[in-house]
Amino acid sequence: MSKAVATDSPSDASITTGIVHALLDTLDRPVLIAERAGRIVMTNLRARQCIGENSIPESGDLNLFTHLLRVDPKVIFGQIESGEHEVSLQMECQGGKGQARVQWLPEPDWLVVHLQSPITEKQAEPAEQHTVQGLLQEREITYRNLLAAYLRLQEVNRQKTVFLASAAHELKTPLAVIKGYYDLLLSGSLGKLAEKQREILQESKESCERLVRLVSMFLNYSALESGKLVLHLHDNDIRDCLTELTGRWYEAFQRKQVRMEVKLAPVLPAFRFDYQKVQQAAANLLDNALKHTPSGGSITLVAEPYFWERRSTGEPQEQERRRQALREPNSVIISVTDTGRGISAEHHQEIFEDFVRVDRTSAGMGLGLAIAKRLVQAHRGKIWVDSDLGRGAKFSILLPVERN
Repeated sequence: MSKAVATDSPSDASITTGIVHALLDTLDRPVLIAERAGRIVMTNLRARQCIGENSIPESGDLNLFTHLLRVDPKVIFGQIESGEHEVSLQMECQGGKGQARVQWLPEPDWLVVHLQSPITEKQAEPAEQHTVQGLLQEREITYRNLLAAYLRLQEVNRQKTVFLASAAHELKTPLAVIKGYYDLLLSGSLGKLAEKQREILQESKESCERLVRLVSMFLNYSALESGKLVLHLHDNDIRDCLTELTGRWYEAFQRKQVRMEVKLAPVLPAFRFDYQKVQQAAANLLDNALKHTPSGGSITLVAEPYFWERRSTGEPQEQERRRQALREPNSVIISVTDTGRGISAEHHQEIFEDFVRVDRTSAGMGLGLAIAKRLVQAHRGKIWVDSDLGRGAKFSILLPVERN
């Protein structure tokens, strides 16, 4: 069973880590980064000073929840999973009450913590007070200008989203009517059709279906952009979900003369997920694969249990060894592999961004993979691509299995 493996060399990783440390040290506010389990993996200079001044031992075993915030991690993740973008907590400092602002980065599954503590607010010397005040005022002006520019961009983006949603809603009903008439004509209910007439109607129906998918894509994108995404989580069977999906795509594969293989593991766990949204994410991968696979090619959809290895902290070595020995599947991996032209490594990240199309000759708006990524991340999952030019592409979705 394959796993996603980072392709950076050790030297590249160390250089990248050094750059990140250097950038963090330029911040004048204490910032630290911790893993989900609480182990602190990165701090800037101000945070290290704050930790030292609060008489907390700085060591490799320093834990965010135990030593700094003194809070049950379920409190933080409960608020994040309910839709909060930032969690504010009070913390005890030598100089009085401090505050910690916690944000979650879904892709690496890290927590970014900004500390605001009386200990870190040191008074400047009287001789330096005037210079410091001037710098603070300049920074405040720059901040306000940047904030105003950001708000203007947000408003433009909001208007774009509203326009797309309105246009999509206006197109949805007439397209449904047109598609219904095509189905009625092709069924022969209104009279027998000549072969040429049937071919023309079939091509027109396919064009109509592409428009319907495009409208649906716009509606989904608008819902995601406006923050109206709601997950309807229930105990579902992922096998039924994918079997139903591939059945609907069988005709499209036949029309393009692309072979579709479906390989579902004999045993797949039932777990809590949004049936429609996971199906939509997988459908976007199938649509993307079919779009870039020439006639005579093949596309393979695979689903199987998977052990998603997450970094842990604070566990004794003996417990860690036992945990590694068990390696029970804790997630399901869904992969779609095609025999298309492939994607060069420098585009592996940007293809999941909004309105990005690496192949300008292909149809579409560049939203399918972006929507799939957001739907997968909403399930606390992960999506990535393994591909090289001339060797096809393999898109994978990893969905955690929540155990009661």
